[in-house]
Amino acid sequence: MINVFIVEDHEMYLEGLSLLLKKQAGISVSGTAMNGTELLKLLPSIDPDILLLDAHLPDIGEEELLKTIRAARPSQKVIYLTLMRGTRFIHKLIKHSIQGYVLKNAPFDELLEAIKTVHAGGTYFSKDIDIIGKEDFRDTLTLEDRKVDEILSKREIEVLKLVCKEFSNAEIAEKLFLSVSTVETHRKNLISKLGVNNTVGLVKYALKNKLID
Repeated sequence: MINVFIVEDHEMYLEGLSLLLKKQAGISVSGTAMNGTELLKLLPSIDPDILLLDAHLPDIGEEELLKTIRAARPSQKVIYLTLMRGTRFIHKLIKHSIQGYVLKNAPFDELLEAIKTVHAGGTYFSKDIDIIGKEDFRDTLTLEDRKVDEILSKREIEVLKLVCKEFSNAEIAEKLFLSVSTVETHRKNLISKLGVNNTVGLVKYALKNKLID
């Protein structure tokens, strides 16, 4: 069961999203909050697998809130929900190690895919954001002074190593007990986060960082 906690300041959207998620097999909504202050008060007493955060809460800025969450719970998985497509904004959030960024006008199935992917140890960025923001992700995430485990999740590193060994998506899915679509998402996110264009670029990155021989 994937335990989700939602933070959203628009009551109608909050209630609608909560009801939709509660109807999904394998997902539970453990609670909700309508602003950052309320979330921080509840944080010591909740333990969600994933925090779904509205990107523009009325009381606390997104970076300040993320810093506070990370200080209290460094490994907390966070997915942002927003209408913002601006890559500068996304750039700021990625620096605080968010695991997902989903547009509010994306299909509900995409949010479900994001939740399942992040819960499995991956990252998920809305498809439109991936295309629009690829150059910004490249600038942010390929800095020489960043370690591999600061850029990629453990699951992404596992997928990367298998990709470099020329396993197909289906073979990787079988080895890691994932769906093929989840592996495809990991591949897409690896290419985006590492700022490469194809599998050759992934192999070069893995060799450079001694992930493979």
